[in-house]
Amino acid sequence: MTELRANEVHHQLSILEDEDSDDPILSVVNIIDVFLVIIAVLLITVMENPLNPFSAEQVTVIKNPGQPDMEIIIKDGEEMTTFSSTGAIGSGTGTKAGIAYRMEDGSMVYVPEGGTNE
Repeated sequence: MTELRANEVHHQLSILEDEDSDDPILSVVNIIDVFLVIIAVLLITVMENPLNPFSAEQVTVIKNPGQPDMEIIIKDGEEMTTFSSTGAIGSGTGTKAGIAYRMEDGSMVYVPEGGTNE
């Protein structure tokens, strides 16, 4: 009779055991769940990027400010414009157009060079 009772107790304990722990498909399902979470995090990161192509906002991004390889990226709706620094200060072609003076009150006065007296 003790043997019968031991079998009953063993049968009851076997019901409590998880029979699915040996199923290899469950580990694949868990890996798929992990990948879905990673994909969701990446999508959120892309959507929060200021240069997101799906946003219609105006954004200006300055890369490497103050460095010789500085870039300015301007996004206006779907149009993106990039300005790259040459590293040279005051480079370009042109002629001197006049002189600007800062007054004591902080205002600026521009005097064209070689202009007529009016």
